[in-house]
Amino acid sequence: MKYLYRLYCLCIAYPIAIVYTILTGTFVTIGCFLGDGHFWGYYPGKWWAKLIVRVFLLPVKVEGRENLDEKQSYVFVSNHQGAFDIFLIYGFLNRNFKWMMKRGLRRIPFVGLACEASHQIFVDKSGPSKIRKTYEEARKTLKHGMSVMVFPEGSRSFTGHMGVFRRGAFMLADELNLPVVPLTINGSFNVMPRTRDWKWVLWHPMRLTIHRPIHPIGQGAENIQYLQKESYEAVMSSLDEEYQGFVENPDQ
Repeated sequence: MKYLYRLYCLCIAYPIAIVYTILTGTFVTIGCFLGDGHFWGYYPGKWWAKLIVRVFLLPVKVEGRENLDEKQSYVFVSNHQGAFDIFLIYGFLNRNFKWMMKRGLRRIPFVGLACEASHQIFVDKSGPSKIRKTYEEARKTLKHGMSVMVFPEGSRSFTGHMGVFRRGAFMLADELNLPVVPLTINGSFNVMPRTRDWKWVLWHPMRLTIHRPIHPIGQGAENIQYLQKESYEAVMSSLDEEYQGFVENPDQ
């Protein structure tokens, strides 16, 4: 079955994914230039992500959608198991949001340009002024009623286990008095871990767990620490047993 699946990926899944990525990136860039960046910055990407998952025949289960209020802005935080985290969240969370993403992703052909045109938030760590500018963009996004999606580990796991959560997302939620929604991803590490970048996709079910929002208990250092700790524990609680427990991530 493994080699039959690889043949399917080579002849069908990869060509469809490549062509659809080029088309989506082009449509998003043009659409955002014409206007309504909230629409073009989300819906084509959602359909693209969902098609990528479906064309690779990956089963998806989503738990906890009932925990979200349609009228509420959130700071979403998630563990970062692998490359397919993007497709799982974008395609199946069913919420309009902006990504906070590494600046290096801007270099990806078609995708990077589309992300820039749709005002996704690139995290620039090259200096204090750049970091401040990054979070100022995120504040503007949240103040306009949009949600943001952050991987607080900062990079994908080498082991499937979680590293530490950085404070940035929780400082943002604290400043704007917004609830944080933890997300737990399972299965993405088995599909495409970072140690297998640009290699064969492996068939494996994926699961997205949407936890109950964690509401602020005030404002300031104590609230930031509370949001950070509670979010970490919530995400960890739904990880598959083999990935339970903290493992240090070398590039955090």
